[in-house]
Amino acid sequence: MNDLTPLTGHDLAEWGHKPGPQFPELLARANDLLGAGGSISDIRAVLATEIPPKPDQFALHAADMVPFQENLTPADADEEANLLKVRETMRAVMRTPTVVGGAIMPDACPAGPVGTIPVGGVVAARNAIHPGMHSADICCSLMLSDLGDADPKTVLDAAQSVTHFGPGGRPQGQRFTVSLDLLDAFRANVFLNNAKTVRAAQEHMGTQGDGNHFLFVGTSRKTGRTVLVTHHGSRGPGAKLYKAGMEVAERYRRRHAPDTLKQNAWIPADTEDGEAYWNALQIIRKWTKTNHNSIHQATVEAAGASVGERFWNEHNFVFRRGDIFLHGKGATPAWHDFAKDADPAGRTIIPLNMAEPILIVKGSDAARGCGFSPHGAGRNWSRTEHMRRLGQKTPEQALAEETKGLDVRFYAGKVDASELPSSYKPAAALEAQISSFGLAKVEDWIDPYGCIMAGELPRFQRRVKGRR
Repeated sequence: MNDLTPLTGHDLAEWGHKPGPQFPELLARANDLLGAGGSISDIRAVLATEIPPKPDQFALHAADMVPFQENLTPADADEEANLLKVRETMRAVMRTPTVVGGAIMPDACPAGPVGTIPVGGVVAARNAIHPGMHSADICCSLMLSDLGDADPKTVLDAAQSVTHFGPGGRPQGQRFTVSLDLLDAFRANVFLNNAKTVRAAQEHMGTQGDGNHFLFVGTSRKTGRTVLVTHHGSRGPGAKLYKAGMEVAERYRRRHAPDTLKQNAWIPADTEDGEAYWNALQIIRKWTKTNHNSIHQATVEAAGASVGERFWNEHNFVFRRGDIFLHGKGATPAWHDFAKDADPAGRTIIPLNMAEPILIVKGSDAARGCGFSPHGAGRNWSRTEHMRRLGQKTPEQALAEETKGLDVRFYAGKVDASELPSSYKPAAALEAQISSFGLAKVEDWIDPYGCIMAGELPRFQRRVKGRR
């Protein structure tokens, strides 16, 4: 090309300019300079100041550069195979550019494609919030209420009359009240100010969902008092926040870290998006705690009981220590001040299965656990594999064998065999590993009287759930 040949958009693109609304003015200026006798090299140098700087690029860590701690001792071939899968996926997670450490708990098991944080996984990241690492069930959590000398059956009957399991929310006329202040907080946050999200916050209050979520009634070995425990997450509002967060994180991933796996995309914490997302997480946390409280209070009133102490903790969430963001996917924070409303005594709640006690533990902030302890018993195989291993037993037969003497109820009416005790890791082994790895100290056991779970949904409800 000589100096008399007009410059084109193709020339500007070759020099590093990105096409956009500024292109016509930029091209006209370039040709004016050319017509005034400017050389191509001079024109290119003058226009170089108009090229936006390349965004910071984050490269994957080298394999095995960032180690993670294992707090899991396999006892048989199934557990060994499970551990190998967990190691494989954690090694891939540790390559994420922001990650500075991690750990797996005794209840660890895979939760998606390789490179997805496992259940029972902890990932520490610097200045980064990874929505995929707290998962769609944001703030899945447990709440405990001491109900004194209340009759356990009366409490379970009352709970069944007021709680709600299954897909969707409560129908009009049966909804629990959501405070105007909480709804205003949703509307004031860019991630939550969405008509569908706000509506879900209203419809899903007082609901518990399905899967491994439960309402449990038992007796404290330490005090002999009746105890109510609920387990559920943030339902529809949390799922919608997760989706919005993943969309924003993906934009950052494409621009700054295209080699990072999509499920490990992140939002820089020190950006406007990061601050808004962190605030949204705290609002969803408040909604979830309110949801637990609403079910507990409705049960207390229906049972005519009185409440002693009440505390709670989450295990699918992000916690901050300085500029390090700790992502727990099915892992319970085990340091005493993990949240302003944490139990003053430093206790947290770890369920095992419907036929075993719920553990009340005091965390030890163990370095080998990144400060965490397990959230439950975990699984060594999939729900489908568990059903296969039941063989010719019906779900009803298996339930009768595995929960003899307990009052186990399924909200939908049909037994969900995938939630039977045999589908989980051995409770005694998990409790032993909590102790042997120094993750927490057991302070009490809540022996089961009975529980309520969602149960196997009728075909129509399963189809409706799949469309949500």
